[in-house]
Amino acid sequence: MNFTNYLREFPDEKGFFGPYGGVFLPKELEEALEEVTDAYERIAHTESFISELRRIRRDFQGRPTPIYPCERLSASLGKGRTQIYLKREDLNHMGAHKLNHCMGEGLLAKYMGKKKLIAETGAGQHGVALATAAAYFQLECEIHMGEVDIAKQAPNVSRMKLLGAKVVPATHGLKTLKEAVDSAFSAYSKDYKDALYCIGSTVGPHPFPKMVRDFQSVVGFEARDQFEKRTGFLPDGVIACVGGGSNAMGIFSGFLDTPVTLYGVEPLGKGPQPGDHAASLTYGVDGTMHGFHSIMLQDAAGEPAPVYSIASGLDYPSSGPEHAYLQSIGRVNYGAIDDEEAVEAFFALSRLEGIIPALESSHALAYAMKLAREDGYGSLLVNLSGRGDKDLEYILERYGDRF
Repeated sequence: MNFTNYLREFPDEKGFFGPYGGVFLPKELEEALEEVTDAYERIAHTESFISELRRIRRDFQGRPTPIYPCERLSASLGKGRTQIYLKREDLNHMGAHKLNHCMGEGLLAKYMGKKKLIAETGAGQHGVALATAAAYFQLECEIHMGEVDIAKQAPNVSRMKLLGAKVVPATHGLKTLKEAVDSAFSAYSKDYKDALYCIGSTVGPHPFPKMVRDFQSVVGFEARDQFEKRTGFLPDGVIACVGGGSNAMGIFSGFLDTPVTLYGVEPLGKGPQPGDHAASLTYGVDGTMHGFHSIMLQDAAGEPAPVYSIASGLDYPSSGPEHAYLQSIGRVNYGAIDDEEAVEAFFALSRLEGIIPALESSHALAYAMKLAREDGYGSLLVNLSGRGDKDLEYILERYGDRF
């Protein structure tokens, strides 16, 4: 397949990436999303919108984020023939890649005349980023978060509230990310005339997978240009963690039309048994949930299955439709990393490079370390999608004997 015009051609007008994607919602919400689609296609490609977003990224977010060579970590792995580099999204304002699409969505809401932003969050980084965007654009903000994740990610909950957001606990089911999405969609269905739903990943009904990918693609195009200028060539591999898949689609976008091997890394959690992981692309089947068709983990009744990951931002029972499509055509290789491997990478980067990664990003780093140990060579670029401040309390509680 020729990927030269891929980002223009996918998704199609109905929001499909091959058989995946689309809009599967009640009629009234379909009409609301048609309004969002029309506004995005009409407004987001104008010179005034692009110019304003570029100014925000430069002056408010602190972009571009740098490329960093992990010389000590690389030397510690096997024969040291693989050089690991990081795309430092942890240095983006508020400590993660999430602000890239949240500022875009907030700006779009402002152009549309909306008064409120509604969203879900798992690890809390998307919630913090959207609360930041709402404060910047002076919009109301309502963040839905699973009760389990509220307890697990207390620092981010405090940040959201400090920024002026209302945090709504999801108290049904497993009380994690899937339930937060349920809760947020329910709230949006009652308030869509005045609010914009700002989904936190490349999931959900069209146009969200496309919008989030497009806003996040700044990561990939920055990284490609930076890497070539720094080294004179492209990396051999680009690696990113995948839950819903926003940080991965962001960095992959800059390399889809190159010979670079792309790796998406899912959370294997405690192991391959149902309920012990959230590796939907690895173990899932075709299904429809939250308004889109993709690969998902299902129970015996065909409903979304219980999932688990040490990383709250990855414990979702499906993945973005674009990831499902890219897997089906063989453009991206998807693998999985378990909790223990992710924690090992968390400590290794902290102690060898002085960089504390988010547990989500630690999955991608662990995969790079595994490739390097398998007598690899060349260069690997890892999207360090967020910093680990939010995870310190949890790590201290569970892995305090390693300090």
